[in-house]
Amino acid sequence: MNKTIPNLRCVLAMVVITLLAASAGAQSSPAKMTLHFDPAATKIDWTLKDILHTVHGTFQLKRGVLVFDEDAGTADGEIIVETASAESGNHLRDERMKKDVLESTKYPEAIFHPEKVTGVVHDGQTQTVTVEGTFTIHGADHPLFLQVRTSLSDGKLNATTSFVVPYVAWGMKDPSTLMLRVGKDVQVKVEARATVQ
Repeated sequence: MNKTIPNLRCVLAMVVITLLAASAGAQSSPAKMTLHFDPAATKIDWTLKDILHTVHGTFQLKRGVLVFDEDAGTADGEIIVETASAESGNHLRDERMKKDVLESTKYPEAIFHPEKVTGVVHDGQTQTVTVEGTFTIHGADHPLFLQVRTSLSDGKLNATTSFVVPYVAWGMKDPSTLMLRVGKDVQVKVEARATVQ
């Protein structure tokens, strides 16, 4: 009996087993992307309308890290903004906003926790992905769904999104007075830059 044939079968079997194991390992360890947001290169603008004019202001990003699994579509991490960083160019108005509306001393941070990402970010392309998660502000959690326009190049990601904060409905004080009526919603626009790992 030729011993070469059984030996060849053993070799082929080992090759198949190795390939299957490698394939299973690849499936159990999907590609992940980690984004480290740059506070200095991130702009957070907000807009509040009243009966006389529109108030424009900013927040500052404290830090942000987002990790998402391209295969599973899941996300993790957090994006943190200090509520005391709110500015509109009017010192008295800003102090009232931080003290009476945001209550920054009691609730110093607004935090977005991403949970799901739909879409894949490709190098050298501009596209839109959706990010779902939980937005915590003024001591309460709220679901948040974001449409994020992204562009990735040379390991740098630029992302733009906008959303509405119905602050009165979310339990914050309405700063309106008899003489001055302001809107019940704040429009927020974010232009962020992140390093990709």
